[in-house]
Amino acid sequence: MSAHNPAHCRSAALIREAREADADSIGQLWLEMAHFHQTLDAQTFQAAADGDIIYARRIRQGLCDPWTHVLVATADGLVVAYALGLLAEMTTEMFQPQRSGFLADIFVSASHRRQGLGSALVARMAAWFRGQKLSHFEWHVSARNPAAIQFWRSLGGEATMLRMRAELGENKEK
Repeated sequence: MSAHNPAHCRSAALIREAREADADSIGQLWLEMAHFHQTLDAQTFQAAADGDIIYARRIRQGLCDPWTHVLVATADGLVVAYALGLLAEMTTEMFQPQRSGFLADIFVSASHRRQGLGSALVARMAAWFRGQKLSHFEWHVSARNPAAIQFWRSLGGEATMLRMRAELGENKEK
C-alpha cells in the first residue's frame, strides 16, 4: 500500500460563479495582486490600507449587477483565483457606441499558477461575454509584466492602445 502524501494530491480546481461568501477571499487575492503589481511599478499600483475590504465590498455589489460577472477558481475548498468582467461602453458620446466586455481583473495565486487556471477563467469569461452578444473584450496589462503580456498574446490578445506616463520631477504628490 502506498503512503498518502497530501502535498502531491492537490485536487483539481473548479471554476464557478462567485458567491457572496467568496468576496473576502477575492479581496485578499486582489491585495496579493496589488502587492505584486507594486513590485513592477511602485508609483502606479499603491493599494489603500483597506483596499482589500473596499474591493470585497465592490465584489459583493457586483454580484447583483447584471453588467458584472465574477468567477472564481477553487481548490481544496479555497478560492485560489478570480476574474472580474464588466459590460462597458468603451467610447464616449462623441464616437459611435462600442459596447464591449472589459476584463477588469484576473489573478491566480502564486501557488496555483501554471496549471491552466488563468486560461480557464478567461475562456469562461469570454463565453459570458459572447452570451451578452459582444464581439470582443478588452483588458489592461502592465507593460512591465512580460509573463502576463506573453499569456495574453498566447490567447490571441493584441495591443490596441499604450498608456504612458512622464514624471514631472519636484511636483510629485506626497
